[in-house]
Amino acid sequence: MKICKRLKNCFIVFISFCFFIIQSCTSSKLSNYHFNQKTAAPQLKEDIALLKNILEANHPSLYWYTPKDSIDAAFSNAINSIKDSLTEVEFRNKVAVVISKIRCGHTAVRFSKNYSKEIEKNRYPQFPLFIKTWGDSMVVLGSLLPKDSVFKRGTVITSINHKTNRQLIDSMFQLISTDGYSNNYKSQVFSGNFPVWYKLAFGSDSLYSIDYIDNAGNPKTKVITFYQPKKDTAVKKKDTLKVPPVIATKTPSKREMKKLQLLSKRSMFIDSSLNTAFIRLATFNSGKLRKFYRQNMRTIKQQKIQNVVIDLRENTGGELNKSNLLTKYFINKPFKTGDTVAAISRKFRYLKYFPQGILYWMPMHTFFNRKMSDGRIHNRYLEKHYFHPKKNNHFNGNVYLMQAGYTFSAATIFISNLKGQQNVTVAGEETGGGYYGNSAMFLPDIILPNSKLRVVLPLYRLVMDSTRTKNGHGIIPDVLIEPSSIKIKQGIDIKMERIREIITAKNTKSNAAN
Repeated sequence: MKICKRLKNCFIVFISFCFFIIQSCTSSKLSNYHFNQKTAAPQLKEDIALLKNILEANHPSLYWYTPKDSIDAAFSNAINSIKDSLTEVEFRNKVAVVISKIRCGHTAVRFSKNYSKEIEKNRYPQFPLFIKTWGDSMVVLGSLLPKDSVFKRGTVITSINHKTNRQLIDSMFQLISTDGYSNNYKSQVFSGNFPVWYKLAFGSDSLYSIDYIDNAGNPKTKVITFYQPKKDTAVKKKDTLKVPPVIATKTPSKREMKKLQLLSKRSMFIDSSLNTAFIRLATFNSGKLRKFYRQNMRTIKQQKIQNVVIDLRENTGGELNKSNLLTKYFINKPFKTGDTVAAISRKFRYLKYFPQGILYWMPMHTFFNRKMSDGRIHNRYLEKHYFHPKKNNHFNGNVYLMQAGYTFSAATIFISNLKGQQNVTVAGEETGGGYYGNSAMFLPDIILPNSKLRVVLPLYRLVMDSTRTKNGHGIIPDVLIEPSSIKIKQGIDIKMERIREIITAKNTKSNAAN
């Protein structure tokens, strides 16, 4: 009888699971969708009000950096500002402005699945320059205009359409979230695709008046046109079609393609002249990282390498267990995930707005999670369990960790565990991920029912070390290496160049002492 009852319960759980999966698949898209279509004002107001209720019910750090009255005011202002129907882009911006005030980098706004699917078919005119931003600085990385002879790589920009750099950056900053006050992450995101973020903030113009500094150091102004991405065109008539000569090229095999994909995520090379291994990790997710760690740490030991550089400048995070595993090879003492790993509640009052929400609900009911005196649901395993350094192939030489604005989440946790260790030097810029803590772990999507806009909701608050100052900043490097317009123009990686100089100087000093 007990077995039958258990089977019955398992069957009910399975049916419930299937129900939620099916429900999530059928409710995340709109039928008869038109790209960037408008939604009526009452429906959009309902979506924002619902979003506020969901965040209040389940966001673990809603008022961590911004007081409740300010968050309430932001939601009220967004609702009251909607006077008429809005396109998805317009509504996305309104929601993003509110979300950014939470100051949580994992609470992010995404377009609907409909919009994301149709975007490639609806290419639009865009700002033609790729620009790197940091602080108040803006420097050209490249131009989409084929005959552009002015805005070469390294050109310093001082204003666009009569808006100063500071005005431009402040307006764009409102559209993206980051941990606390670590705006370096936002600057890095803009640098990755400035045309897209400029269009989101200011729309499209046919002409752009740009103030810049020429090669002689003189302020100049030039007006340029927008860039129109080319659309696929139909085959031309045979009598006008000119067929280019066919050049035989070898198509990469599946094995070669997989190898290239892995190299884009992680790689290592050894510079024997510096006695240094350079490891690049762009993610803590995929990439067969366990095998990568094991093989390369063995190689480092066998070749008696004295210096290891780990480049995490592109690493936005990933799986915590992959981050912890790498930490074990370099740390010299036991460590744990954090002092606090806690959710506000096990309950999902608005479960129907979470696609596959049951997948996140179920783990929160395991015996690892307990309700504590503060009323929150704590993951006691992550709060109490200590991980120990690896014995085999543990590295005890000089470690250099390279970080930047993109360094986030699990990558920040990895660096924070090693920062301050005697043989570790952290170099680069402030991380985008918070040094005190963040809100992450489980990251389900909320689907707003009318607009179908998606909002990522973190379920756990993580305080890595409660003795640290909660000032809303990322990890400040031991060696600050800021961007340089001159180095950008020359195509030189200033951070890697500086690391090599530090290692060379240290090696020279060590050799002289011996």
